[in-house]
Amino acid sequence: MHTQRHTVSVLISTVVPVVICSVALLFVVSIAEAVSDDTDAGVDSHTQPHTVAHLYFADTDQIYLKAESRRFTNPDDPTAFGRAIVQALIDGPRQGLLQTLPRKSTIRTFFVTRGRIAYVDLGKEIQENMPGGIQAELLAIYAIVNSLVLNVPEIERVKILIDGRENPTLDGHVDLRFPLKANMLLIR
Repeated sequence: MHTQRHTVSVLISTVVPVVICSVALLFVVSIAEAVSDDTDAGVDSHTQPHTVAHLYFADTDQIYLKAESRRFTNPDDPTAFGRAIVQALIDGPRQGLLQTLPRKSTIRTFFVTRGRIAYVDLGKEIQENMPGGIQAELLAIYAIVNSLVLNVPEIERVKILIDGRENPTLDGHVDLRFPLKANMLLIR
């Protein structure tokens, strides 16, 4: 009888902590999944690798770019990752910052060369729906460039095309004839 009680006591002292830890782990995992569902950009992040990227949107004064964190799946494919970043910029900010690219913008093509240049070919809607002014154009261009260069290691410069063609500018102010590097002076 005494041995049987001892066995039950040992069993309880071993099993109960394991059960409690398992329940706690399931609780933490379910909370983490619920939180990540709100910030994921891409497909099922539970089966694919993911990363946090900083997207750049206009501050409330529309003078500087500020970072907003987002989770992205498939970060190992620079083309898919870069395209998802540009699409997220078009979709707009989620945390109080301001849109830099018109929502009606479209991505026609996106690719990265061996020379580490990303080519972003946007539809003509970006020009048709751009608000006027040098600052709006500067923020739109560098939202794309900074978001790509500072998040995708395979990208050092960005060449922006409009409707499949080289354009000297997006809206008459910023030179787009050459691939652009990140502009850290615009970030706050």
